[in-house]
Amino acid sequence: MKTIYLSHPHKHEESKPSVMALGYFDGIHRGHQKVISTAKSIAVEKGIEASVMTFYPHPSVVLGKSTPQTEAITPLDEKIDLIEQLGIDVLYVVKFDPTIAGLTPQQFVDDYIIALSVLHVVAGFDFTYGSKGRGTMDSMPFHARNKFEQTVIDKVSKQDEKVSSTLIRSYIRNGMVASVKEVLGRHYTIKGTVVKGDQRGRTIGFPTANVALKDEYLVPATGVYAVRMKTERTWMNGVCNVGYKPTFYDDRPDKPSLEVHVFDYEGDLYDREVVVEFHQKIRGEVKFPSVDALIKQIGEDVEEARQILE
Repeated sequence: MKTIYLSHPHKHEESKPSVMALGYFDGIHRGHQKVISTAKSIAVEKGIEASVMTFYPHPSVVLGKSTPQTEAITPLDEKIDLIEQLGIDVLYVVKFDPTIAGLTPQQFVDDYIIALSVLHVVAGFDFTYGSKGRGTMDSMPFHARNKFEQTVIDKVSKQDEKVSSTLIRSYIRNGMVASVKEVLGRHYTIKGTVVKGDQRGRTIGFPTANVALKDEYLVPATGVYAVRMKTERTWMNGVCNVGYKPTFYDDRPDKPSLEVHVFDYEGDLYDREVVVEFHQKIRGEVKFPSVDALIKQIGEDVEEARQILE
């Protein structure tokens, strides 16, 4: 897949005709997959390339929303990998800044669809474009100037609830990682590097890999989770604590730590890149009255995680 980065005004070389899927696509969830796979199918029928256009950073960051989405379900690098796996030929990553946010709907269509030789657009029913989102899929045929066709993908639902990045975010923030798989189509994962922590786990019989996140991921709610962790090509079962370790520390740091105890593993994981895959929350984070009480609970957590992952 060819990845092309654009910023406004762009002077991209002449593009090959394509069918383009349009959207921000955070998560590449089941709804996004339907949009992208539909574009791919139409492209195959027409015998032309399949393309995707996404935007970076999230528009809420640039537009000064009260709750900007700085943390992603799928940071850009991961999004690129997932889109490539869907068989897309060309990915356009458009820098979302105040200039592009101020384009009229017609300017956006002229510069980012027609100028890129797009013959067919596929987007969700709620996709908007142009200044203040004034362009909609209802107005797109007018702005298309008979230069391209369009397909609108209806709402994809799970038990009468719209499958959306917002729904997935609420699941992750509430620790409902088992529910995430139903709408994402895969377990929620985050990537990072194993770094040295306070090494307290070793002293209580449960050594942990302290994972420093690779990107601005949306981290699940504090608590203990049954997880799998991948290093190189090997998946290993384990239990993960997301939190502030209140049993040992009174001062709460700015961000929670993420530590994984891998079952039956003896070796050095320092400096390795890992993927942590969340399967199910076991319990919330608790301040224990003693280290012995914590050790007893971790032993129970490990047994429960083993049963979940088996």
